[in-house]
Amino acid sequence: MPAEVNTSVYKFNLQAGDTKYLGMGSVPGNILNQFSMDEHNGYFRIATTLQKLPIRTGEAELTNNLYILDQNMKQAGKIENIAPGEKIYSVRFMGDRGYMVTFKTVDPLFVLDLKDPNRPVILGELKIPGYSNYLHPYDENHIIGFGKEAIEVEEPHWSGEGTVKNAYYLGMKVALFDVSDVNNPQEKFKIEIGDRGTESELFSNHKALLFDQEKGILAFPVTVCDIDPATVSKDDYLAQKDPRLAYGQPVFQGAFVYNLSAEKGFTLKGMITHHPPGAVVNLQKAGRYDYNRDISRSLTIGDTIYTLSNSYLKANDLNTLKMQGGLEIRN
Repeated sequence: MPAEVNTSVYKFNLQAGDTKYLGMGSVPGNILNQFSMDEHNGYFRIATTLQKLPIRTGEAELTNNLYILDQNMKQAGKIENIAPGEKIYSVRFMGDRGYMVTFKTVDPLFVLDLKDPNRPVILGELKIPGYSNYLHPYDENHIIGFGKEAIEVEEPHWSGEGTVKNAYYLGMKVALFDVSDVNNPQEKFKIEIGDRGTESELFSNHKALLFDQEKGILAFPVTVCDIDPATVSKDDYLAQKDPRLAYGQPVFQGAFVYNLSAEKGFTLKGMITHHPPGAVVNLQKAGRYDYNRDISRSLTIGDTIYTLSNSYLKANDLNTLKMQGGLEIRN
């Protein structure tokens, strides 16, 4: 049995230019990203996935855990063995609550009560297809999830004995979760964008998201892929099992802009691109695609939404999305 992997957290006091070491705490497993850690009221919360590889089966055993460390970096409370066999895809701490998404073939969203640091508990759980790999607060009773839709496919086990269910990603999925009933979280609204192969920088960098609750605006960059049934190969094993599992071809890159409210959900205002009409499709085929025109960021100033790529800055009216102006950026 391989040695257990631990994550060590070091605590420092930074004051008036001086740095003082205060202590260290250690917990089993690895963190996913910066959102796996949080400090609240003097307590440090951290979520980890622990992977073991038993020699007997050769298959990884996964467990997910939440640990709370006190001011001295000693363990105050914990929840272990959350969703065995799955791994953490996203975490978000919000005051006395925490939210965790794990995934293997379905997407459980766990609502965690962290009010008592010594006795954290799971309040509720929602199981739905797909997964969210970034969670963003909407308000105290709603949270937005960004990720991908997924479906299960039954396939032969690698050992040759029996079958196993595997999950395959589809297009982008954005969902608004209602957690006002903490024991019964609900997926209140959701949208799906594109087919298999659709990607967004938001999956790996939360700074790609523009969200303004007061204005009811949500925007993020997407490279949309659509499936053309005429181009799907008969040798595509997965596509023959389910047509949705064929990889789509790029048809658009730019920012999707939505109105979002807790009452009405997502309403598409429109899409903004820095590419000429048809360029994503035609230049991709020709091998001359200009990635410097891919939108990566967006922001609002007053009634104007600005989108930025490596080679262009574009201004659009926030209400109509009509172009107001553009500026070439020369590297």
